[in-house]
Amino acid sequence: MKIALVHDHLMQSGGAERVLSVFARLFPQAPIYTLLADPEKQPKGIDPSRIRTSFLQHLPLSKNSYQWFLPLMPAAIEQLDLSEFDVVLSSSSAFSKGVITKSSTMHISYCHTPARYLWSDSHYYIKELPHAALVKRAVPFFLTSLRQWDRMAADRVDYFVANSKTVQERIQKYYRRTSDIMYPPVDIADFSSTEGTKDYFLAGGRLVAYKRFDILVDAFNRLGMPLKIFGDGPEFRKIKAKAKKNIEMLGSVSERERVHLFEECIAFIHPQEEDFGITVLEASAAGRPVIALAAGGALETVVDGVTGVFFYDQDYAALIDAVVRFKPENFNPNTIRSHSLRFSTDRFSKEIMSYVTQKWSTWQEWQDMKRLREAKLF
Repeated sequence: MKIALVHDHLMQSGGAERVLSVFARLFPQAPIYTLLADPEKQPKGIDPSRIRTSFLQHLPLSKNSYQWFLPLMPAAIEQLDLSEFDVVLSSSSAFSKGVITKSSTMHISYCHTPARYLWSDSHYYIKELPHAALVKRAVPFFLTSLRQWDRMAADRVDYFVANSKTVQERIQKYYRRTSDIMYPPVDIADFSSTEGTKDYFLAGGRLVAYKRFDILVDAFNRLGMPLKIFGDGPEFRKIKAKAKKNIEMLGSVSERERVHLFEECIAFIHPQEEDFGITVLEASAAGRPVIALAAGGALETVVDGVTGVFFYDQDYAALIDAVVRFKPENFNPNTIRSHSLRFSTDRFSKEIMSYVTQKWSTWQEWQDMKRLREAKLF
């Protein structure tokens, strides 16, 4: 079984890239195909010599302004030559599922979500564009064309794996495809449960508009309680300018600092609707409760009253009410950490390896039957 790995791009570090890191460890001989790669942002443990990029890598400004090349990405992903491989395993939230393979090649796509800016969050994405009105009027027509390609590209996948029930529902709605659920890996071993905490709440991740850190800042500006926010992204300056002195914007932090932040916080705040939400489970791995919006992946990872509490309206008033009613003494750190173990990296590694092996066996049987049928025609 000769296998290739495909990923949208390696221009940022997040949950999707952690999944790719596990794939890379499980299949150490597999090359990694991607649209673009920034050496400074590649996942840990991946040998740069394994990475194969598209023609976009060599275009001017591709490193710092790769988003502007969005119209070229479908053609770029289709030009990747995967004809020598038996199996393609893609990690996709946009383009990598659209690679073109031979009819005899099996393609499994681990789907983090159908592209949010094309489907579930399309209108919000357009509204939040920091550009002139003329651009905002033109973008919907471009997205329509890209949406058509995305739907067509989904038909090239042989087996879809969804990272949550939320994503499984989106795959069914937008692509009209069935999928199997496999929760993504969380580095449980990096965290430890502790009884001692400091006097701050914690939030963090990639600072982008849909994650609604603006709600969080509005709430804690009024509460006056200590809040630390880690992470960077296009919304960083906007959020920092809005935050009062009780809110500390940490920017990018090291993995070690990040672990300590989780282990010592009162609770982790999760105001967004995520496809899955790995930070929620990182908090659980540290034995810390979560105050989460009751939507998306949090409904699958937070046990209300056991590992955290929910709030039900995505606005600062509902969040304030949840924080005020929250009682940290009602939560047991060891119970919370035990819950997180079912989402470990070891569990994910075994599941994905078993899945690929099983599907490959079935695929080979189908190919054998196909050859027999073709032979009988002559």
